[in-house]
Amino acid sequence: MYEQEPVISASDSAPTGAPGKGSPGVRRTSAGMVALLLIGVMMFLPTNFVIRSPGPVLNTLGEVDGTELITIEGAKSYESESTLDMLTVFVQGGGTNRVTIPVVLEALFNPTKDIAPEETVIPRGVTTDEQSEQNDMQMVSSQDQSVAAALTELGYDFKTWLDVAGFATETNQSVLKEGDRLLKFEGKDITSLEQLKADLDKHGEAPATMTIQRPGGKDNARQMDVEVSTTLGDTGNRQLGVLLNTTHDFPIDVKFGVENIGGPSAGMMFALAIIDRLTEGSLAGDHHISGTGSIDQAGNVGPIGGIAQKMVSAKKEGATVFLAPAENCSEVVGRVPDGLDVVKVSTLHEAREVLEKVAGGADPASMATCE
Repeated sequence: MYEQEPVISASDSAPTGAPGKGSPGVRRTSAGMVALLLIGVMMFLPTNFVIRSPGPVLNTLGEVDGTELITIEGAKSYESESTLDMLTVFVQGGGTNRVTIPVVLEALFNPTKDIAPEETVIPRGVTTDEQSEQNDMQMVSSQDQSVAAALTELGYDFKTWLDVAGFATETNQSVLKEGDRLLKFEGKDITSLEQLKADLDKHGEAPATMTIQRPGGKDNARQMDVEVSTTLGDTGNRQLGVLLNTTHDFPIDVKFGVENIGGPSAGMMFALAIIDRLTEGSLAGDHHISGTGSIDQAGNVGPIGGIAQKMVSAKKEGATVFLAPAENCSEVVGRVPDGLDVVKVSTLHEAREVLEKVAGGADPASMATCE
């Protein structure tokens, strides 16, 4: 609000109605106007924050625009009365789409939103387009891992390969090439990334023999043994310094009808939906279940971002049970909407058991919670 300019009397040194150049009133008014102008400009400057708010909810056993989210070919698929929701978070800001101070202030007083530093969503040096591409890749990988985890849980046999997609360090650049398929480590078949990591740690710092299959032209792959080295990573694990791409040869074909959604956080719910489709009956009975969490081939459920917003969406859509990764529990406490039972899980097997118990009439409030 602007101050009214002081009235100058006839007895002042300046003529009536013409304030002196050095008048304190004029100086105060000018300074106030400049300050307000600066504040106004600052209010619309971009910030280095992102805003998380509840996003769309999709039933993994349902349809989106007439297309089933999950379809299975190569095995009998069963209908289900369960609702198994995957949840999303809308992220506003970051990169070239930075939010202004008024947007941040609105989020500060909105209990369904969270404010986070930009680098927690878009790492420094990564463009918005690059981050979107990474999110898309994570979604594709999450879908692949969810199939692997579901089939592992159900006892299916399938083949897994690890292929060299690139190099993070120079450690093994002289002995490995992009496209190499890792077959054996010290004579032992490599069946998963988790198993390889464990074998690397167990072997220690000594050089080791890796059996690989190297592409040599069309249908002319060569198998050979190479000596690889490892270095100690920041987490204390032995690392080959390579970027690996996991590929599988599944006995069934699973297709996902999900578009314009990125990231790995739907992995667990995808896996549960696949289990439900491949087993007779309804995994959760006629209950409405929501959940979130990444998944790996071994069925380990990993933490995700935006869990508070996802619980809000779950409650709004009518879910009564929410499956939360155990590692996200610190973000769950104090944010659970009334009427929503949150059950923490660490593995796909635990999540499956929770749904089977709920279907059998067990009270989810009596199960493992974060509080």
